[in-house]
Amino acid sequence: MKAATRRVDHDFDLNDVARGDGFLFVRDGVGVAGRDVAARVPADEAVAFLASIEHDDESSGRSGPIALGSLPFTHDDPELIVPARMVRKHADGSRWLTIIDGAPVADLFEAFPPVPGSGRFRVEPLASLATYRAAVTAARDSVRRGDLVKAVIARQIAVECDEPIDVHAVLLRLRASFGSSYRYSVDGFIGASPELLVAVDDDVITSHPLAGTTPRSGDPETDRLLAERLVASMKDQIEHRVVIDVVHDTLLPHCSYLDWEPEPSVVPVANVQHLGTRIEGRLSSPHPDVLALARSLSPTPALGGHPRVEALELIAAVEGFDRGPYGGAVGWVDASGNGTWAVAIRCAQLSPDRRRAVLTAGGGIVADSVVDAELAETQAKFQAMLSALIRA
Repeated sequence: MKAATRRVDHDFDLNDVARGDGFLFVRDGVGVAGRDVAARVPADEAVAFLASIEHDDESSGRSGPIALGSLPFTHDDPELIVPARMVRKHADGSRWLTIIDGAPVADLFEAFPPVPGSGRFRVEPLASLATYRAAVTAARDSVRRGDLVKAVIARQIAVECDEPIDVHAVLLRLRASFGSSYRYSVDGFIGASPELLVAVDDDVITSHPLAGTTPRSGDPETDRLLAERLVASMKDQIEHRVVIDVVHDTLLPHCSYLDWEPEPSVVPVANVQHLGTRIEGRLSSPHPDVLALARSLSPTPALGGHPRVEALELIAAVEGFDRGPYGGAVGWVDASGNGTWAVAIRCAQLSPDRRRAVLTAGGGIVADSVVDAELAETQAKFQAMLSALIRA
């Protein structure tokens, strides 16, 4: 397998490259998009596979073949996709094209705007609210007994459509509302995650865990008051602290130094606000690749709980469904082990015919959790994808 990487002098939209049937991982216009499949490789073999590709590289290591995909909530061994045609945009504005085995580029940059449609949609829960309420209660009681510090309980809804869902149109709507989130599309798994799990750029490592949530109303003064209550909430502060401590303790052994914000800040997205703490450091040498670090971090306590093993056992016992990629990670890695992985939230899994989308949302349960408040939090989180999927 041979690859060639060349500079692209004209501007283009990564969404137009990915369209509805390609691959996308982007935030604020920076990221990667690809088309067609050169190979599917087990995640554990991805970096070695990429390094084995003969590469005619004009980017001096700034770009090249990548493998992208999702890591499921449970630690199965997924396959990652190596696109045959891939473009990458950097924060400095530079743009690069990588093709494998002479894949054609003639139509890669052509724009195919989505065609407006008006289908009928039906939204329904995939489990009863009684099941969800019982799961939240079981998790809360487990925390109160001292068995757990925190557990994350999720629920699912399905969107049924009488026409295939236009993935390209959904991604553009997500960009309009969630441009500063990590927007992704891989094999029918689409979403817009505000949470950076881990990124590695040579020896620089960053993470931006989020935990603790409150809605946004659209009114600046109301949102300010909600944010103040979020910061003052002992329940949310405990939930957030657990996540930060685990991420920090997991990354620190691989770092010469690791620094983090002394207090969490409020991170607003279109429909909710989170507590977030940015973590950044320098990796020691040698160090694991970004994919290995993502697997060691995932699922974080923000999506699973703490202690991890006990929390995952409780989730499996009470939730009543397989989360699939929700709560795991989604992102990409290159031959040097660099890359970016986001927490797989605010997402939908599409059926092969694109007429059905399964959405999952959850919240952290601690001793002070109130069942109805947790239900309201999931409803707020569902709005991210529902507003992008459903059009009259």
